[in-house]
Amino acid sequence: MTTLRAIAFARSGDKGSSANIAIFGRTPAAYAWIRAHLTADRVEAYFRPLGVGTVVRYDVPNLEALNFVLPVILAGGGSCSLRIDAQGKTLGQALLEMPVALPPELVPTP
Repeated sequence: MTTLRAIAFARSGDKGSSANIAIFGRTPAAYAWIRAHLTADRVEAYFRPLGVGTVVRYDVPNLEALNFVLPVILAGGGSCSLRIDAQGKTLGQALLEMPVALPPELVPTP
């Protein structure tokens, strides 16, 4: 078991009370695995402790990326929220810590 970070990188930010996270595959094979395994339901379950709404996933194949919209996760947004990260800048890094079971050919060697 490893983390999503092994095969991806991320960018995230706020959209009012919602946030978006873009996950990019480090290689075409990594993107294919991410596209097949990182569902909106799985991301929603991962962020459920933060009170996320129904997550929506958008495929961005020309960038080998997926974009996830996480409704209401910012509890009111930057000007209202009492959360430490009211703009959602760390959510992408948090998602990269998701445990994943990668096939051996995708596991990077040290």
